[in-house]
Amino acid sequence: MNKNISHLYQIAQKESRKIIGLMSGTSLDGLDIALCEISGTGENTAVKLLEFETVDYAEDIKTEIRKVFAKKTIDFEHLVVLNEWIGILHAGMINDSLKKWNIPAAEVDLIASHGQTVLHAPKFLHQLEKFPNATLQIGDGDHIAVKTGIITLSDFRQKHIAAGGEGAPLAVYGDYFIFGKKGENRIMLNMGGIANFTYLPASLNPEETFVTDTGTGNTLIDLFVKHYFPEKSYDKDAEIAKQGSVNPTLLFHLKDNDFFRQPFPKTIGPELFGFEYVQSALLKSGQNNIAVEDLLATLTRFSAETIAEAIHLAVKNTSYKIEDFNIYVSGGGANNPLLVSSLKELLPCHFYKSDDLGISADAKEAVLFAVLANETVAGGAFNFGTKKGIPSVTMGKISMPD
Repeated sequence: MNKNISHLYQIAQKESRKIIGLMSGTSLDGLDIALCEISGTGENTAVKLLEFETVDYAEDIKTEIRKVFAKKTIDFEHLVVLNEWIGILHAGMINDSLKKWNIPAAEVDLIASHGQTVLHAPKFLHQLEKFPNATLQIGDGDHIAVKTGIITLSDFRQKHIAAGGEGAPLAVYGDYFIFGKKGENRIMLNMGGIANFTYLPASLNPEETFVTDTGTGNTLIDLFVKHYFPEKSYDKDAEIAKQGSVNPTLLFHLKDNDFFRQPFPKTIGPELFGFEYVQSALLKSGQNNIAVEDLLATLTRFSAETIAEAIHLAVKNTSYKIEDFNIYVSGGGANNPLLVSSLKELLPCHFYKSDDLGISADAKEAVLFAVLANETVAGGAFNFGTKKGIPSVTMGKISMPD
């Protein structure tokens, strides 16, 4: 037997596994690195977050990614070399973090790498009749495995698409396994560049559970902060937006898109919600001369209202009442006080951070990919039923270090 296959078999038999989860989202702010200790699988999964840090992307890294990010026309050679480069960079960041934590690589069983999304193209968005749902994350897993010496799982979203999904959101698998609680209605709301939530009813019936994107989270806010204030990457504590007022005419036109009328589950990305999207809404609404403070206030409200309306709609056709749900927020948007206060105004629910469940809001997405890797190596195909959007599959391609 190949020694790496033998090692993988031994890892699968362990009572618990140390797995590094990696996440770099559409905000392009950096790489989240979460070292987890995971025992059990499926509904018996238990996670302990041992270490976590976000390694910020230097400006030159962001610049190179932006050359291909969410663009239809690119320099193809640049994409090819970027795939290898990002893998090497992520490996270096992992090695540096392990050294900082004084943890030998030999003590880590697996790495679960999400990669860097450069294009998300569900069929309803690309509308190319003969082509399927598609998505692309770069940062080659073989490079990470070789440079760290640790077995690496990567490219999780392709299996989801191959099994009939849209490649996103994947949060439902980890959310159900580690955050589902019998007798408590929970909504796990993640507000990264794009916002999504997992609906976890008190019944914990997997047939009732689902996940969906709602639209933009921070991506438009961050985009226009960077546009008007090049030295800033985001609106820290909503300091700029809080100085403005919501423009109802612009808000109406921002919300006037077929995406918001699509049934659940659905996925989207900056490919739709980008600079041109807002420019079009400004033109249609006649608000081209809007003050930047009012624009950011309106974009923040846009995220809040589309999230809240999606959650209301998710609960509407069930036997539950909206006020019976607890909402646990995570992602960068959890740190935006204006966004969170708007959600509290729009949703009569109890609000918490995922920190209250033992996983920090900043680390949650990286932890969820560690859970996916654990399930692929040690678990089995949990049956989520036959509903659209949650194929009952394990995910991730496996790369050996030698």
